[in-house]
Amino acid sequence: MKSLLIVMVLTVCEAASEDLTGKTFSFSKETKTDYVKLIPTNGMLTAITVCLRSFTDLKRSHSLFSMSTTSLFNAFLMFKEDEANRFQLIVKNSGANLFEQEYKLNTWQSVCATWDGKTGLVQLWLDGRPSARKYCADGTLTSNSLIMIGQEQDSHGGKFDIKQSFVGMMGDVHMWNFVLSPCEIQRYVEDLNYSPGNVINWKALNYEIVGKILVTNKNGVCPCLERKMTNIFNQSCQG
Repeated sequence: MKSLLIVMVLTVCEAASEDLTGKTFSFSKETKTDYVKLIPTNGMLTAITVCLRSFTDLKRSHSLFSMSTTSLFNAFLMFKEDEANRFQLIVKNSGANLFEQEYKLNTWQSVCATWDGKTGLVQLWLDGRPSARKYCADGTLTSNSLIMIGQEQDSHGGKFDIKQSFVGMMGDVHMWNFVLSPCEIQRYVEDLNYSPGNVINWKALNYEIVGKILVTNKNGVCPCLERKMTNIFNQSCQG
C-alpha cells in the first residue's frame, strides 16, 4: 500500500526592508491565519504614536494595529468596534472607549492613535479630528515585541479570531516613540512632507507576510488636486 504524504505549505515572505511608498497591503478575505508582521526598532517606549491609512467595507469589529509582548497580549491595540462610530484603544491590557468618530466605509481614512506614558492618556485622531483624551495606563513598554496588522492577538503571536480580522487595504503605517503634535498629525493626514516613524517606517519597512496578502499599488489623487490641497494647507498655516 502506498502511503500518501500531505504537506501543508504556509506562505511566509521573509523579512525585508523596503520602501512601500505608493503601495498598500491588500487583505482580500476573512481569515484566522493571515497577517503582516511589522518589525520595529528595539528600545523602551515611554510614548507612542501610530498612524495608518485604511480602506474597508467592514461593519463588524476589526483590528487595525496589534502589538503584544510576552506578558501583555494587548500591549498596544487599535480596534474598531461593532458600533458604527466607536473605537477602542488598549494599552497594557487596559482599554478606553472613544465615541463619535465618523468611520466611513469604502473610503481611505487616516487613523492615528497616541499614548503618553507619563500621564497614561490616549487619544484617537480620525482624518485629523481628535477624540477626547482618556486614561488607559501609564509607565513604559518595550518595542521589542510582536506587531501585527490583519489580526488581533489574544495571546502573544496568536489566538486569532476570524471575526476580528481586517479585510480591505492598509498602507502608510508609521510608529513613533513620542506623541505627535496636532500639526504633525495634520501633515500626515494631508500627506505633506511629514517625518516618517522612527520605530516603524513605511518608507523603509521591515516586515513579513504570512498567508495570501498582496502588496498592491494605491490609487492616489491626481496631481492637480494634490497641489490644490497643499496650497490650502499652507494658506491655513500662514493664516
